[in-house]
Amino acid sequence: MIASLQADHADEILTRDVLAHLDEQLVSGRRLLGIVLEQGAAIRRRDVQNVVRLAGLLEAEVQRRALLDEQRSTILERAGARLGVGPASVSISLLEDVMEPDAAVEAHARSSELRGLLDELKREHTVNRALMSQELAFLDHLLRLADGDTRVGYDAGGDHREITSSATAGRRRVLDLEA
Repeated sequence: MIASLQADHADEILTRDVLAHLDEQLVSGRRLLGIVLEQGAAIRRRDVQNVVRLAGLLEAEVQRRALLDEQRSTILERAGARLGVGPASVSISLLEDVMEPDAAVEAHARSSELRGLLDELKREHTVNRALMSQELAFLDHLLRLADGDTRVGYDAGGDHREITSSATAGRRRVLDLEA
């Protein structure tokens, strides 16, 4: 009886759109994760050209995801209107009321997979940002050394340490060949 009642209330078009949208989100999420993982490997290899290339691919995928977010908003508005709630209140659990039981199970599975994928993506992207920050700090340090910056090295607190005046004087005599 409950299954037939649920079937009477099923919204096949909304169900199809929700499942298709979750599939698109999963494809995009997998693509993003692949790019981020490849970028992490390139950062570790210090392959600057590949890091930059992958940053471009990442940006393009983020732009595609903006379109998916617009589609998501439209689906949430439709679902909210169908369920009598605001779009922000729509959840997979609420959508069960307008889905066939098998479709509801599938939607839950896809939604869970997407959440896991996005969590992994966030973790890997955070790692990549930390790696890039370290690489840039090291590059900054090397450029300071090459520029003759007297603030080379770090003290125990992690702040730049000043070179002693005798070391600075020695450096000036070597570089100032006409003096």
